[in-house]
Amino acid sequence: MEFIKACSVKELPEGAQKIVECGAQKVALFHFNKEITAIGNACLHKAGPLGLGAVTKKDDGHYVACPWHGWEYNIKTGAAPPGYEDKQAVYEVKIDGDDILISTLPVQKAHRAMHDMSAIEDLMKLKYETTPTSKNILGISTTNMNDDLPRYSTSEAALETALEYAAEKHGAATKMLKLRELGFRACEGYYSQHMNACTWPCSITEMEPNDGMTQVYRDMILWADIILVATPIRWGNASSLYFKMAERLNCVQNQITLKDKVLVKNKVASFIITGGQDNIQAVAGQMMVFFTDLGFTFPPFSFLGWSRGWTAEDMDKNVLQFKKSEYVKRTAKELVDNCVDTLQSIKHMDASKLKAPKPHKEDSLSFGMDNPDMNV
Repeated sequence: MEFIKACSVKELPEGAQKIVECGAQKVALFHFNKEITAIGNACLHKAGPLGLGAVTKKDDGHYVACPWHGWEYNIKTGAAPPGYEDKQAVYEVKIDGDDILISTLPVQKAHRAMHDMSAIEDLMKLKYETTPTSKNILGISTTNMNDDLPRYSTSEAALETALEYAAEKHGAATKMLKLRELGFRACEGYYSQHMNACTWPCSITEMEPNDGMTQVYRDMILWADIILVATPIRWGNASSLYFKMAERLNCVQNQITLKDKVLVKNKVASFIITGGQDNIQAVAGQMMVFFTDLGFTFPPFSFLGWSRGWTAEDMDKNVLQFKKSEYVKRTAKELVDNCVDTLQSIKHMDASKLKAPKPHKEDSLSFGMDNPDMNV
């Protein structure tokens, strides 16, 4: 067995860890419990840098958690926690005077166990449910409320009107998703660590297939031809639930950056925006910018707005006026008509030729720069 110098003993005091190079591989060194150990640096999940992960003591030893998605490995044996079959590569360590030596080859090879991903196989393989003749319309309500104390939502009511009309007039298949009922986790910012750390399907969905956003991905990306997103105005913006969903849709947009791969094809989006005070056009503008970056097409006049203006603070009268409004009933239907007409126009576009004029990773001025802490 051949050995190479990894670093000096002084460079790795008790409680420290370090990433070193071993030929073409990177190795994570650890000095815990008065013992120096070495395992492969590339996490078996998405190649995150284990040498930058947090080390914690558990019943059967010390474990390092990958900083990208939290996969854990015993820093001595390379094994995943009990119940998991994954094993990280392990390198032999020797102390020669003031030097720490590691074997050039692992004494235990890495083993990535098979994980059951059948629950999200349709997302992984992008099994689209749309057809050349389908009219699948998905309504997404971003209204937040305590369902133990239900109240009337103007944006959700207008969305219900639109979906009912779509089914009756156009024979569309319709679904309604209420984000407040899905209980999904907030985006945890993996993209900020490395572009490869934000995955499709979402890294959270991979780890927790029952997370509520899984249904949003399934219905929005695979099933829907048209989406209608309804939001109240909150301090001049769309609702917090809307932004919570939008952040989790980063994994859709970043496929363009990473792989020049557009997931949203031949789909139409429009919006329903209601509020006691005005800022409808600004909210619509933000939503349009976001959804065009995902690949959605907009019809002419692509949003319905309802507002009673800056001085309308008598909110007890808001619902009374809304329910009487013929404008809302009419425009909800016109919005659907415009969406269906636009859908028919784009249905037969060859989406395989669609190009997104967005930055790719190769466009970055730092693309060729090496980050020694990363494995990719």
